[in-house]
Amino acid sequence: MTKKELISAVQESAGQDLTKKQVDAVVDAVFSTIAGAIKDDARYSHPGFGTFTVKSRAARTGRNPRTGKEMKIAASKSIGFKAAPDLKNSL
Repeated sequence: MTKKELISAVQESAGQDLTKKQVDAVVDAVFSTIAGAIKDDARYSHPGFGTFTVKSRAARTGRNPRTGKEMKIAASKSIGFKAAPDLKNSL
């Protein structure tokens, strides 16, 4: 699903009272709020949907696929998602 499709789906489920521009602003606000919560608390949970958490990856040694030479890969952070049982069972 693309952002455009998400906006259309939200507009349909909300009833045609909202314009696509308004729905776009709401969707952007929701995602930026979730991103802020993950940055501040390292976690965001939505009941019935799932939990986003910050995961740390340790520094490690890898290989350059072109040359085969070893290279150092720096430590990094990523976001993990664990689906709630309701969502998982609906699949």
